[in-house]
Amino acid sequence: MRVLAVLLTAIAVPLLMRPPRARPGRPRGAVLRTNNGRLRHAIGFGGVGAVLLVYVDGARLALALIGLGCAAAVTMLVGRSRRARVAEARQALVVEVCEALVGELRAGQPLVTSLQHCVEVWSAFEPVAAASRLGADVPSALRRLSALTGAEGLREIASAWQVAEQSGAGLATALAQVAVTARERQATRHLVKGELASAQATARLVVVLPVASLAMSAGIGGNPWHFLLGTPVGLTCLGGGALLAWLGLLWIDRIAAAVLTG
Repeated sequence: MRVLAVLLTAIAVPLLMRPPRARPGRPRGAVLRTNNGRLRHAIGFGGVGAVLLVYVDGARLALALIGLGCAAAVTMLVGRSRRARVAEARQALVVEVCEALVGELRAGQPLVTSLQHCVEVWSAFEPVAAASRLGADVPSALRRLSALTGAEGLREIASAWQVAEQSGAGLATALAQVAVTARERQATRHLVKGELASAQATARLVVVLPVASLAMSAGIGGNPWHFLLGTPVGLTCLGGGALLAWLGLLWIDRIAAAVLTG
């Protein structure tokens, strides 16, 4: 049994410590990579939990499992925050690419040259420029790239491109309207994010307040840590409180994400 525990530790530690590979320029397979990352963390935490079951018992086991659950919760919240920042950065890049394309076209640059200039703004735009160079379907390339989280605005560029091709209207004019709309949407998103920041900060403060109150109680002569860490009722309260705090933070983050993407 101890040999199995050592083997699980050898598997779990590298899985937990290994950073996920980020390849933002390839939308296909992004969901699969995310699922693989989640599976890797689940196996890692499961392996550590199995080791704890072998080597620890009683109150220490409960405390270790609570700590492991808190680590898993923090990992999940940090991952959600990182993905949200990546999506926000891509949204800004989509707006910049659209404005750069409009500027190049209005300056009289050829379409292929204009798209190549967009690659300098956002390197992931290379498949679209390649489609133009090869005479392929550029709107389809734009829609494939829009599968990236945060790059959904490329679908509007693809639609404007198709309308300009079918109607014979100026592509620069159509894309200029898309760029104006995208810039206004981005400004609204920033405004909403600023309004939500206070609610998110309050939620994080509420999570930290119990720890501060415990420290204050210990400072005036109380012994709350013994109750929380050394008694079954205290461990139950600690585990339940940690679970409720995580659910509250997750709830606030999901509400914010729904508002920002809605």
